[in-house]
Amino acid sequence: MMSDADVAVTAGYSEDVLRRFLRHVRPYRRAIIGSLFAVLGFSLSTVAIPLMVGLTIDRLVGSDGRSGLLAVMVGVLAGLAAVNWVSNYLQQIIIGGASQRVLFDLRRDMFGHLQRVGLSFTDRIEVGRVMARIQGDVGALQEFLQVGVQSLGDIVTLVGIAAVLLVLDWRLGILTLIIVPALVLVRVLWLPRARASFIRARRAVSLAHATLNENLSGVRVVQGMTREQLNYRQYEEKVRTSLNAYTTAARYGAALLPAVDTLTGLAMAVVVVVGGNFVLDGSLQIGVMVAFILYVQRFFEPIRHLTMHYSVMQRAMASGERIYELLDVPPDVVDKPDAIDLEDIDGSIEFRDVTFGYEPEIPVLENVSFRVNPGETVALVGPTGSGKTSITSLMHRFYDVWDGAISVGGHDVRDVKQESLGRQVSMVLQEPFLFTGTVLENIRYRRTDASRENVVTAAKAVGAHDFIMKLPDGYETELGERGGGLSVGQRQLLSFARALVADCKILVLDEATASIDSYTERLIQQALERLLVGRSGVIIAHRLATVRNADRTIVLQNGRVAEEGTHDELVDKGGLYAGLYALNYASFDDIPDDVIKSLSADAGP
Repeated sequence: MMSDADVAVTAGYSEDVLRRFLRHVRPYRRAIIGSLFAVLGFSLSTVAIPLMVGLTIDRLVGSDGRSGLLAVMVGVLAGLAAVNWVSNYLQQIIIGGASQRVLFDLRRDMFGHLQRVGLSFTDRIEVGRVMARIQGDVGALQEFLQVGVQSLGDIVTLVGIAAVLLVLDWRLGILTLIIVPALVLVRVLWLPRARASFIRARRAVSLAHATLNENLSGVRVVQGMTREQLNYRQYEEKVRTSLNAYTTAARYGAALLPAVDTLTGLAMAVVVVVGGNFVLDGSLQIGVMVAFILYVQRFFEPIRHLTMHYSVMQRAMASGERIYELLDVPPDVVDKPDAIDLEDIDGSIEFRDVTFGYEPEIPVLENVSFRVNPGETVALVGPTGSGKTSITSLMHRFYDVWDGAISVGGHDVRDVKQESLGRQVSMVLQEPFLFTGTVLENIRYRRTDASRENVVTAAKAVGAHDFIMKLPDGYETELGERGGGLSVGQRQLLSFARALVADCKILVLDEATASIDSYTERLIQQALERLLVGRSGVIIAHRLATVRNADRTIVLQNGRVAEEGTHDELVDKGGLYAGLYALNYASFDDIPDDVIKSLSADAGP
């Protein structure tokens, strides 16, 4: 379970992250091996070119009539340059393609896992932070794979240059390599501070993403509450924190380059001064001197690369911790190994002594028992927090009960496959959610194979056909995110049509008419009377008028079944429902808590 979206990574290297990342890389090991050979060719040719230049100079200086040898030397140099270019090109292409495929696999795995973890996880974590992981953190691992292969080439280049320097002239080679400990010291002082700054930067940008997503998702509330200026200042503060953190990280990154360049200059000065004296006294050939200068120019380049690659590794380890922490979140609801497919059910629903809650020791439902017979329409009513929506979530097995059992079609929902349960239970929620795509695609979201005729029939049944035909392209009209451009009532009608096209045995309406005007609600009530024939219906509503036509009404209070019966039977009982109905409130939400408590006390046990 994730305690926080931004885990504080203190270790620079994580064997667990590397091992798990390599499992994602393993399917592309042939490409990785090919890129390693290309990197090896690039590194060896890089080491060989200065040596060949030095040999060419020594062989040709002071000689006459050796044009043939010059041509050979130039040909060899051209060949080495070609090998260098081709191998560099190949390793970039190969590792670039492999890293993109690994990135694809990681994002696919994260998306698939998020579809399975359950609502309890999505209830706890901010969407913006999850998006930061899927986008930024996966990209950091992709970059790590690329520089990891390149780092091997840098190491080969570094070792090769050092070996050649010592072979060419051990005196000058040692003097040149003395600079390396100074660079190591700079690296040791630089890395811890740089690592901490990179972690702070990732944490800051993740918080900024979360704030941005929250404000965009709740923009109606933000504008309705005139919170624009306050939210702007809060977001500006988080973005400024992110800016400062990244600026600090960039400064640490930039500080290393001048240090390496300075040390490179010092090494070059040593070669020029000392090597020049060796040339003058005849103990060193001019070609070797030139080779030394070329090697010094190249020697610190791989060191600089390795230092920067270490920074990439730091970010990758931090990102890997976050990614695999997300992938390690266990699904709350899983199918049993012997779970069965739920097919051809009668539509019955039964709750037997169900106790459930979202937080430990805080039950939302306690010992709830009721039955919905095949083809029966049952209304669930009750004050806010009485457990109505929890019942619908359990019916679809978004959560597992603490105690008791829930049966659909005579089968315990824990004994059937979740996918097959979803084929039998269709839900319409209070907040209509539409996806980017056409009206047609949204209506047949559950059944992508549904014919256009079925879609039109469902739209006509719920009264959506007329307004759809007035859209620019009718059923082919492209909708924006969440159905932008449509009214709340129109979006709800489309969600009704989507549920009907799904053609499930059980239809659950979770306050689905709460966002629709009274006229549209009456049209939907008339349509539901026809469409619920042959289906079991569970209608959850605060409006008392919505449930009058139900076959039976269950009154919930404080997570328990308070009363049960038809509208007329409940009124005749003179209990809680009758008392609330007599107050002539349009909705349970409108009734003050003290009035409900008073009526509950009067109704008695």
